[in-house]
Amino acid sequence: MDETGIPWSATGLDPLAGRVLEHLLAVRSADRDEVAAAAGVSPAEAERALRLLADSALVSRTGGAVPRWAAAPPRPSLGALLARRRAELARVEDLVERLLEVHEAVSGPRATDVVEVLKSEDEVPARYCQLLAESSSEVLHLAKPPYVTDASASVGAVGVTPGVRMRSVYETDGFTDAVSLRTALRGTGQGGTLRLTSQIPVKLVIFDRAAALLPIWQDRPSSGSLVVHSPALVTALVALFESVWERAEPVSLTRRPDRSDADDGLPASGRDLRTREILRMMAAGMKDETIARILNVSRRTVQQHISDAGSLLGARTRFQIGVLAAKRGWLSDQDDSVRQPEPVPSR
Repeated sequence: MDETGIPWSATGLDPLAGRVLEHLLAVRSADRDEVAAAAGVSPAEAERALRLLADSALVSRTGGAVPRWAAAPPRPSLGALLARRRAELARVEDLVERLLEVHEAVSGPRATDVVEVLKSEDEVPARYCQLLAESSSEVLHLAKPPYVTDASASVGAVGVTPGVRMRSVYETDGFTDAVSLRTALRGTGQGGTLRLTSQIPVKLVIFDRAAALLPIWQDRPSSGSLVVHSPALVTALVALFESVWERAEPVSLTRRPDRSDADDGLPASGRDLRTREILRMMAAGMKDETIARILNVSRRTVQQHISDAGSLLGARTRFQIGVLAAKRGWLSDQDDSVRQPEPVPSR
């Protein structure tokens, strides 16, 4: 009989005793030497296994000049053994619960079950990349300066698992920062979405709505971070993200090929598309320098498009241009053929 798939240790028997029992169940009886030969062990080892089985009432010794051994009926004998084991395990489980009560009474719940404190320079980006790589459904991201350059580089190397939905909101006042612009432009092409808003309350990344990462000190992100695991706290942080997301403006960061300052190489339809891109970014609060850098054109070209749009709309101020462009539907991106890339978050 093949014993390799039978976990005899669960019954309290060692593997040798299990093999001996299986052999005796397959024969009427056997003496010690026959058992040793069948099990491939020495007579002394066979004798010890037989004594162990006899103590558990699984085999019995028959008389004769040379003692022989016979197995007891397996259902009642093994059933009784398993019943004893179950009773022992139940007592151990009760002991574990009592010990847990004593432990919690002394120390309370473990802090790491609720929040991790990451302080070292290496620990924060390593844990960040680990959480990002382990995400399987969704990553929610609020980004504002100051950014951690080294962490951004690490994230770029890790990336986001294919199929994971990413939503990011960047703060417009800090979007001219080279790190934020570079990381936002570096997308994975998996359909991630980006929005901009004038003010973000806290830097935050939420992974699969199960864990959240945020800095200990708002103005010093490199000084340490917290990884929050508490379901109640994570739920509150998700609600915070969603409220910021609803107020933020959608924006596409699709780069266009380099053009001349006046965009003379573009056909009329291309210039209209470029104008709409610029107006959408302007309405989202992006500065002219940032828009120019994203679209790979000069600041003068951006200002010319805004001026031309103002003339067509009969608007004198940038605010009026934004309002009238929205009423005309110029800020809609339904006609854009290029999906916006998925930004890789910068902490």
